[in-house]
Amino acid sequence: MSTYLLLHGFENRRPPGHWQHWLAGELRARGHEVRYPQLPEPDAPRLADWLDALTEHGTPPNDGDRPEGEFVVLAHSLGVLLWLHAVAAGRAPAADRVLLVAPPSPRVAAGIPEIAAFAAGPAADALTLALAPVKDTARLVHGDGDPYCPEGADRAYGIPLGLDMDHVPGGGHLNPGHGFGPWPAVLAWCENPEVRITAREG
Repeated sequence: MSTYLLLHGFENRRPPGHWQHWLAGELRARGHEVRYPQLPEPDAPRLADWLDALTEHGTPPNDGDRPEGEFVVLAHSLGVLLWLHAVAAGRAPAADRVLLVAPPSPRVAAGIPEIAAFAAGPAADALTLALAPVKDTARLVHGDGDPYCPEGADRAYGIPLGLDMDHVPGGGHLNPGHGFGPWPAVLAWCENPEVRITAREG
């Protein structure tokens, strides 16, 4: 069985209606280990505190605890920026696979005082170098019409960083407000990395 680490976004207190909450339950029911921590002060997050929490919860199980299976990270929204900062700082967990879902654009994040520090960081070329060892394991999932990334996450992140990408038509921010509570396609990807995430259904 595999281990999954779910990283939530800004102002997210892990509500039952969110696809990550649903996914955590589905994965646990299948016998997987799931880590879905409440990151500190989600309404006024501090990057340093979130990086510390990622370090705390992101240590993969050792071989004695998990003789088989993958360590998989699924980050949504501000959780994606957290993971990118961790990569650039050499603090990202050693994951077998990473799913980066609906990151806010640097311009939008910089305009929100509570999360502006997450927007400030290494330039795209530096991130590209930092991601080089892991980009083959990372996939970006984005929807069109995302108000938090109006230029499109493919342009803001996917193309500059050379990431594998899945596009969900009409997906918006890929959150409950855009209809993403249960999300069978992500569950299907968790258990089969060949699955493309292009809709709600698997």
